Amino acid sequence: MPFRSMFEDGSILNDLFLERLNYFIYLVLLLIGLHAMISKNNFIKKLIGMCVFQTAIILFYVSIGVKEGATIPIYLPEHDPHGEQAYAAGGPEALAVEQVASYANPLPHVLMLTAIVVGVATLGLALALCQKIYQGYGTVEEDELLAKLEKEDAANLKPNVGVTGKTAYKPKRSSRAKKETANPAGKTTAVQAKKSSDAKKSEAPRGKAPAKKTSRKAVRKKGESA
Repeated sequence: MPFRSMFEDGSILNDLFLERLNYFIYLVLLLIGLHAMISKNNFIKKLIGMCVFQTAIILFYVSIGVKEGATIPIYLPEHDPHGEQAYAAGGPEALAVEQVASYANPLPHVLMLTAIVVGVATLGLALALCQKIYQGYGTVEEDELLAKLEKEDAANLKPNVGVTGKTAYKPKRSSRAKKETANPAGKTTAVQAKKSSDAKKSEAPRGKAPAKKTSRKAVRKKGESA
């Protein structure tokens, strides 16, 4: 049958769907997670899609590190270059290619272990942010959150009707700016005027002694003596 011939040994479909079926499943999971991250408006659903996406990548790398008939990457007693057998033979020797091939590669597994830890930390931080967003705005939907943020921005703009009759919007001024406009730099308040007069009185002319005031009794005594 032609259908069976499509999945015979050596055909492309046989290599893709039968011999490498696990990679095809990982690709489907990756696309599902990517679709959820892009198309969903709910932040929780986006996080679920991110977890599916990360899981697909981790499974892909773990599958790459699998080796049939291999053992864990720890020296066997007969392969240990620093063991008793090596010293009995005259010293440590490098392993042959056939001996190295019997061990699994630990690098993909170590990297994916780190990726799992980072993924858990990222998920926890994202869930905490979603909780704060829900407490502040009452929703975790992206479109509703954007609409509320736009309303807040519009509420912070104060309408200002100009000469032409058109309404222009300008941001609200702070209390400090209002105090500065209420008391412009060109005008002095009563407190400032009093301080300046006190400062002028306290200043004395340099080089001259202040003139002494003579009382009326002293003037009369001078007239009588004259």
